[in-house]
Amino acid sequence: MSAQPDLSDPPKAGSTSFSELSPIRTYLLKRGNSAAADRTFRTAMIVCAMSIFGVVLLIAYQLVMRSQLSISKFGLKFFFRQAWDPVSGDFGALPFIYGTLVSSLLALIIAVPLAIGLAIFLTEMCPRVLRGPLAFITERLAAIPSVVYGVWAVFVLVPLLREHVNPVLARLFGWTTLFSGPNYGIGMLAAGVILAIMVLPIISSLTREVMMAVPHSQREAVLALGATRWEMVRMGVLRNARIGIVGSIILGLGRALGETMAVTMVIGNRPEIARSLFAPGYTMASVIASEFSEASDDMYLSALIEIGLVLFIVTIIVNAMARLLVWAVTRGAPARAT
Repeated sequence: MSAQPDLSDPPKAGSTSFSELSPIRTYLLKRGNSAAADRTFRTAMIVCAMSIFGVVLLIAYQLVMRSQLSISKFGLKFFFRQAWDPVSGDFGALPFIYGTLVSSLLALIIAVPLAIGLAIFLTEMCPRVLRGPLAFITERLAAIPSVVYGVWAVFVLVPLLREHVNPVLARLFGWTTLFSGPNYGIGMLAAGVILAIMVLPIISSLTREVMMAVPHSQREAVLALGATRWEMVRMGVLRNARIGIVGSIILGLGRALGETMAVTMVIGNRPEIARSLFAPGYTMASVIASEFSEASDDMYLSALIEIGLVLFIVTIIVNAMARLLVWAVTRGAPARAT
């Protein structure tokens, strides 16, 4: 091991390290040997880290305090009542909870197979010349603003569903009552499809990261036993990455639960519970976006803020679970070179 340079003894003018060490030596001599700079730096970093907890606590505090009217009047019954009548001050969150769960689950049903298939292709089968551009385009989809997705859905997705997809679903699966009733184009199905498009890049990117963390020796061992490529992916990669894949799916669910503008533009915004996916609905995020500016009294405003409090808590829990699952797989595992 080479000896550390002595900063108190200036290097010779002709040495190669003189130009490199001179600015550092000058700064250290001016600063002195005091540890005050280190203590200041440490304190500043701790304040930056603690500010995140402070922001979360302030948000939770405001939501709890401003929803006290609704909490004190309705209690837990608020989450099991279907009434939503701002005129008489009668409120219940069940239609919005139902709409949030149905649209999010529908999005996962559509997005998860596509996202995992895309991750497998990028990781195991994609030619090297296409891997970078395809991965870049997939990740850029997550950066598109929600309102842009909503505008696209209004002018492209809704007419496509109304004129081509919904009639086929009604003819083939109308007997299930899930695809029955008036065909408006807007409704729970449209919200689920647009959410699936929005969460697909998130699930795909995280699944790809988790799959790349699986050691390459796992793949070689399975192939050495005579397995096909599909068997290698299924037993050597997906089985080892399954916890992280579940975490990426839950993280996508967290995005779907809190999505607002795109869903508001295509879901129909009607506070009712309907079995048919063609029927309009409402989500917790979309009702806040649509009616917050129209809240005419304190009870109305308090009910909307209580819905926001529930959405805030659920989103934090879901995202924390997802991060823990992804970390359980990727910790300490180097990513395989692409």
